[in-house]
Amino acid sequence: MTAAPEVPGQTDAVTARTRTPLLTLISAEALERDYQMVALRRVQQGGSPSRRGGWLSGGLGVITIVAVFGFLVTLAAVQTSRNADVTDASRATLIDRIDARRAAVRSQQRAISDLRDDNTKAEADLIELNGQVNDVEGDATDLGAVTGFTPVVGEGIRIQLDNAPYADPDTEHIRDSDLAMLVNALWTAGAEAIAINGQRISSRTAIRNSGTAIEVNSIGIAPPYVVQAIGNVNTLSSRVVESGSGASFGVLAGDYGWSYDVDNVAELRLPAAPARLRQLRSAEQASQGGRAPEGDG
Repeated sequence: MTAAPEVPGQTDAVTARTRTPLLTLISAEALERDYQMVALRRVQQGGSPSRRGGWLSGGLGVITIVAVFGFLVTLAAVQTSRNADVTDASRATLIDRIDARRAAVRSQQRAISDLRDDNTKAEADLIELNGQVNDVEGDATDLGAVTGFTPVVGEGIRIQLDNAPYADPDTEHIRDSDLAMLVNALWTAGAEAIAINGQRISSRTAIRNSGTAIEVNSIGIAPPYVVQAIGNVNTLSSRVVESGSGASFGVLAGDYGWSYDVDNVAELRLPAAPARLRQLRSAEQASQGGRAPEGDG
């Protein structure tokens, strides 16, 4: 089979095409194809294609496309730059917020540590204060027992007194002064707490007659009179008899025929004196360093 003769111009065209860069070749062929389409359209419309005009038109189109593309690229670059600025600003703001929050957390942690130290100190102070309160309450209990304003329990003696069956109520009945004498004898003998017919004897107790009746703590009592005294059962009753007041009371009991029975009791329960007796009407606590008011004369 005989090969077709080579045309010198065609060979040079092929060689030039193979040596043309791909991007340049694509652009040239695209422009050539656009030119052919424009020329064909003009022929169909009855005109004649002008190579100069076609190339001019195609060149303007390419320039327009390149300009638009460049504008878009520029716009994208500007937008990207703006976005980058916004991103950088947002990142800086976020970092500032993180640093601020970390500083706030550190401050709160220091505050928590200080509060824990204060709480520990407050607990120690509370324990110390509770100890002081317990001591004060113990002192108050002891003072209340001594003064008669706290209920007490303990061993002691019970003395039951009564008038003679046919005694003269005006001269031979037991009077307030007789009971006061017996109470003084019990205090002297070592009694720690005393009650008469359930009325506790306190530092403010008054034993007095109201007509023929006797009142203790402003409450009337009637015979038989039961005197309870807490103290050492081994010595209390004997010391009452040995005291001057006790001896005088024994003489009166014998003269007027009063019954007088004494019993040792393993456990006595005495109530507290009425709370109203603890209210001071006129006396007030003096201020520190103050001077007592001087008398009129």
